[in-house]
Amino acid sequence: SYCLVLANASGVRGKVLAMFIALYLSFYVVDYYYRAPEFWYAVNNTDDNDDVDTYLKLSPQGLQKQFDISHQQREDLEAERQGVIDLYGISFAPYSAEVFLNESMMVEQVMKSRFDMNGHWQTLINQPTTLETKPWASAENLEHAIIAAGKKMNRDEDILFIYLTSHGGKDANLSASLWPLELDEITPYNLNLWLEKANIKYRVIVVSACYSGSWIKPLQNDNTLILTAADATHTSYGCGKNSELTYFGRALIDEQLKLTHSFEKAFKAAVPIIKQREIDGEKEDGFSNPQMSMGNAIKPVLTK
Repeated sequence: SYCLVLANASGVRGKVLAMFIALYLSFYVVDYYYRAPEFWYAVNNTDDNDDVDTYLKLSPQGLQKQFDISHQQREDLEAERQGVIDLYGISFAPYSAEVFLNESMMVEQVMKSRFDMNGHWQTLINQPTTLETKPWASAENLEHAIIAAGKKMNRDEDILFIYLTSHGGKDANLSASLWPLELDEITPYNLNLWLEKANIKYRVIVVSACYSGSWIKPLQNDNTLILTAADATHTSYGCGKNSELTYFGRALIDEQLKLTHSFEKAFKAAVPIIKQREIDGEKEDGFSNPQMSMGNAIKPVLTK
C-alpha cells in the first residue's frame, strides 16, 4: 500500500521507485517461505567438510564402483531361515561426518554379534573414505535396500531393523550431505511409504538425531517399535565434529544392548545414563528426552 501511495504521488519516478521497493521486499518473502530447513549442528561442528582432502572425488570408475557394491550388497542378502524369527538390518548414515560413520559401523558390529545377523545386514554411508566399500546413503539406495530385504524375509514373522543417524531438523527431516552430490533429505513419510511398498510387516526403527521424536507419529502402528534420541522439541547430544559416538547410540547400542536382547529393556536402561551425561556435558536446551513407541502386535514377536 505504501508503494501505491508513493507511485500516485510522484508520477513516473514514483512508479519506478515503488516497483524497486516491491521487488526488494519480494526477496524476503521468497526467502522466508522457501528457505532450506534448519538443522541443528553442534557448536564445534560448524563445517564437517572443512578439509578439502575429505571431499568426495567423483570419477567414472568411482561411480561404477558404487553401482557395483550397492548391487552386490543387496545380492548378498541371505534368505530367511524356516522356523526362526530372523532379524534383518539396515544402518543408514546420510550426513558426511565422522561421528555418523562411527555410529553406523558400531551398530552393524553390535547387531551382527548380538542377533545373529550375518547375511542379513546392509550398511549405507555417506563418506568419501567409504566410496569403494559401502553404498552411498541416498534416499534411492535406502528404498532399494528395504525392497531387497523384503524379498528375502518371511513377512509374517521376520523383523526389519533400521538405524538412522544424522543431523535432524524441526521439520522431522534428516540432513543428507556428501559434497558435491545433491541428495534428498530423508523423511519419515518417505520411509513409511517404502516400508509399505515392500510389504514389511514388523519393524524396529531407531532414529538417532535431534528432534527425532517427530518421526513417531508418521511411523506409528501396531507392528512397529520406534526408538528416538530425542522428543520432537529437543536436540540430542554428541553429534559434534570431535564426537566418537552420539550419547544415544553409545548408551543404547554400544552399552545396554550388549547386556540384553530386549530393545525395550536396553532403551529404559539407557535413558537415565543419557540424562546424566547431558547434565555433565552442560547441554543448554534441556534433556533430550528420548522416546519409545511400542506397537501392541510387535511386542510378543520381539519376546520370542
